[in-house]
Amino acid sequence: MGIKKAETGEIDCIMRIYKYARKFMRENGNQEQWGDRHPPRELIEEDIRRSKLYVCMDKDEIAAVFYFNAEDDPTYRVIEDGAWLNDEPYGVVHRIASAKGTKGAATFCLNWAFEQTGNIRIDTHEDNKPMRGLLGKLGFVHCGTIYVLNKSPRMAFQKTNKFF
Repeated sequence: MGIKKAETGEIDCIMRIYKYARKFMRENGNQEQWGDRHPPRELIEEDIRRSKLYVCMDKDEIAAVFYFNAEDDPTYRVIEDGAWLNDEPYGVVHRIASAKGTKGAATFCLNWAFEQTGNIRIDTHEDNKPMRGLLGKLGFVHCGTIYVLNKSPRMAFQKTNKFF
């Protein structure tokens, strides 16, 4: 597997992966996180234009897609019921999704992102048990609760090698 920046010509495949991910979440008890339309095509197009959307390639196929950037995410500025592990610069991962029938791609993506910064923050819906399990398996620590733009709560996680 390998990681590369997503390209405009891959949007239809990327949108199919997100459609499958929404179905997978609903089938696994997560009815609310992405609803029926998130992420919208316009957001994905913008992420590609801004060079912040990545795909995980397995041979010549897109195995997974995710947003990654080293940035100060505004939704992570306030955390309740806990605290971040540190205040050092960090990378964020959002909207990670694997293609149907893919094994290990999300792990590969999260490990790659961690290698880029050594300090990653990510969030997920409380009902997203598969993602919560994966984050725990990969050494992410539950740090508290953040709120996304629509004021919906999310469980916040961090993995770091930057302890001071």
